[in-house]
Amino acid sequence: MELSDLKTMLQIKDNKRDDILNLIIKNTTQALSFKLGLKASASIPDVLDYIALEVSVKRYNRLANEGMSSYTQEGQSITFSANDFDEFANDIDAWKDENGVKDNNSGRFLFL
Repeated sequence: MELSDLKTMLQIKDNKRDDILNLIIKNTTQALSFKLGLKASASIPDVLDYIALEVSVKRYNRLANEGMSSYTQEGQSITFSANDFDEFANDIDAWKDENGVKDNNSGRFLFL
């Protein structure tokens, strides 16, 4: 995902917010990579790049309301999804199925 794509979606024409936008891109692509079961060095497949862009837009738009599940002001109410990736779960699962990525639901514990 490109910074310029995110700025276009958000209608941002200056560079004043580039630091926060780059951090949002970094965190979103890391989270998506984890959900896809990719190795740390692997990049997001082009076919799923739209997920990183859409989730980045959501995260930017929620900046002033981080941690809230809903927000109400002067009769306007906004409800946030518990997981920004929820609406893309079917696409993520389909990609994982097509690419032979298995979910690892087993956990490991290390007792010291």
